[in-house]
Amino acid sequence: MECSLLCNEVWLMSPNSVQENDGFNANDHLATSFFQDCEEAFGIFLDKETRFMPESGYLKLVQTNYLILNARLKAVTWFIKSRRRMNLSLGTVFIAANYLDRFISLTTQCRDWKNWMLELVSIACLSVASKFNETITPTLQEIQMEGLDHCFAPGLIQRMELTLLKGLSWRMDSTTPYSYVHLLIQCIDTSNQTLVEDLYERVAELLLITLLDPKFLEFHPCVIAMSAFRCISDEIFPPNNASLAHLETVIPQDHKDDLIECKRIMGKLMVEDQNMIVQGPSSPVTVLKVDFFNSDDFSAVKIPMGINMDLRSSTRKRKREELECGL
Repeated sequence: MECSLLCNEVWLMSPNSVQENDGFNANDHLATSFFQDCEEAFGIFLDKETRFMPESGYLKLVQTNYLILNARLKAVTWFIKSRRRMNLSLGTVFIAANYLDRFISLTTQCRDWKNWMLELVSIACLSVASKFNETITPTLQEIQMEGLDHCFAPGLIQRMELTLLKGLSWRMDSTTPYSYVHLLIQCIDTSNQTLVEDLYERVAELLLITLLDPKFLEFHPCVIAMSAFRCISDEIFPPNNASLAHLETVIPQDHKDDLIECKRIMGKLMVEDQNMIVQGPSSPVTVLKVDFFNSDDFSAVKIPMGINMDLRSSTRKRKREELECGL
């Protein structure tokens, strides 16, 4: 008896084989598997983010204490400018701001602090964030080269870094709104790389603006990220995009109202003639001093003029340097 160990290639090549296989569609299966992976990754961030948020009552402290409000705005502005000067990643800016907010919210004596104390904390936050998130870490001298009113000895900064680490219980792997950006973009069903890059740059820019505004401290990082993503993607993609509709299903049900409110506030930020002036690519200054909200939307915050938000040139420069270094 002759026994063949070969598979039935004729059956596999038959045009009816797909129909006979219970209507199985490989593309649908891959898409479903991909979204399941995205949901799983999104869930990991969701589980983490509550452990890396400021203490309850922090928003009220910022709103009622002018010293903290002004120092926070100055610190975040300095983070953004320092990023461009030292070619840091956007993630470092968001992590440094997260350290600052969490540390202040844990320190009851901060009401009596002086400006130089908050500036020292800001330097420590950016230094630790750089060490945690950058492959090439700037020196303490480089960090202090611009934008500060005081210059501190390295030993004093290092002691402040240790105080920061202990105060945050050594929990430094923060989940911020920026943590979600690349995951959300990967979920978009498009092969247009130019469109994807434009989406990333505009979402990141909007997130930087929200980082400056303390009103967004009341929202979870996932809500802020999803709101920014939807505000920008709604302008780029058709409203019936299936991947966009699927994304919002991963947001917990108890965050849905916050998502609506956060997106509404961000929508106001994007109205050019009322809230902000966005200049063309030839001018990098995209955020000017504005009163963002009406009196029914908490207290107004004023964004300082001259913050360089041009993400295109710095992002491309960073990618080019990484390629040259073989990263």
